[in-house]
Amino acid sequence: MIIESLLDTDLYKFTMMQVVLHHFPGAQVEYRFKCRNPGIDLTPHIAEIEDEIRGLCSLSFRPDELEYLRRWRFFKSDFVDLLGIFRLDERFVSVRARDDAPGEIDIAIRGPWLHTILFEVPVLAIVSEVHNRRHHPRPDLDTGRARLAAKIAQIVAVDDAAFRIADYGTRRRFSRTWHEEVLARLKDGLGTRLVGTSNVLFAMQQGMTPLGTMAHEYLQACQAVGPRLRDSQVFAFNTWAREYRGDLGIALSDVCGMEAFLRDFDLFFCKLFDGVRHDSGDPFEWGEKLIAHYQKMRINPLAKTMVFSDSLDVPLAISLFEYFRGRSQTAFGIGTNLTNDLGYEALQIVIKMTRCNGQPVAKISDEPSKTMDYDPSYVAYLREVFQVPAPA
Repeated sequence: MIIESLLDTDLYKFTMMQVVLHHFPGAQVEYRFKCRNPGIDLTPHIAEIEDEIRGLCSLSFRPDELEYLRRWRFFKSDFVDLLGIFRLDERFVSVRARDDAPGEIDIAIRGPWLHTILFEVPVLAIVSEVHNRRHHPRPDLDTGRARLAAKIAQIVAVDDAAFRIADYGTRRRFSRTWHEEVLARLKDGLGTRLVGTSNVLFAMQQGMTPLGTMAHEYLQACQAVGPRLRDSQVFAFNTWAREYRGDLGIALSDVCGMEAFLRDFDLFFCKLFDGVRHDSGDPFEWGEKLIAHYQKMRINPLAKTMVFSDSLDVPLAISLFEYFRGRSQTAFGIGTNLTNDLGYEALQIVIKMTRCNGQPVAKISDEPSKTMDYDPSYVAYLREVFQVPAPA
């Protein structure tokens, strides 16, 4: 099996799942899959993907995994108790060839949010690994090791120990075994310059810090479960703060664009949250806007952290670090470029929430290439409500 543990996923799936348990236990959702690479035919792999998902749904949390989660103060005992009896249900996921797009597949996940939230990351990892082992049955791991060694050397060469990175590469990794090797080599080569990984299983196994707070689906769902659409971001941040009381204090900024985020990220949230994560649009422009916003609020940007996680490679992370050095704290989560860089084209695949409680939800990305098959009339309405101009 590609996935052998339900911990083999990103931390923010668990942190969001706890919020769902305590605040939105009855919410019903839909997620849809998209492959952004042109010309990739995944339809021959449907049966194999379904077999792997069936295996995923046979897993349950082991006692040592539950004990590991109990060690983190932000997880409450009732949530870990729920995980003790939790199983993913194959009924909630379907994989089929798309009738309207030959060569493309549709993966739909529908059901209670509480019982479907853990599908996304392992299903994406399954699709990526199935594709890679079919197209590259004897991968050139030596090339991957050489590329990784060069990245480690670049990071170590930065003459400032404050430059550190984290692994965010679970969902689009080349394979589970390669991901594990990459982390071991990063840990040996970088020492304290590797601050952790988003992958909870490898964090437990390799004695690393698991990293993550919230993802787009959380703020998207709040468009449906909140009191009114215009207040959905404020509602999401307030609910998060009530749940975690100061822990997990990195806010996500790009669900309705940076300008709309800053209009809602007032003095209260600026003081309450430790920092903000960037995930689309020009990162330098984004950082300048965030620093200016903190200064407008009379908050020292050096007391806050800017987390960069959008399509990062090491040279871009170094450029951002040097550009903002002395102006704000920075953190860097590198994903596909760490865990799927063996010289082959990596799948650019996503699973995004598209409906919640029967109504459309969407993300308005600052990056046009990150569009999804959302309801166009709803996206137009979302833009109007949050004063986000349509792209030219």
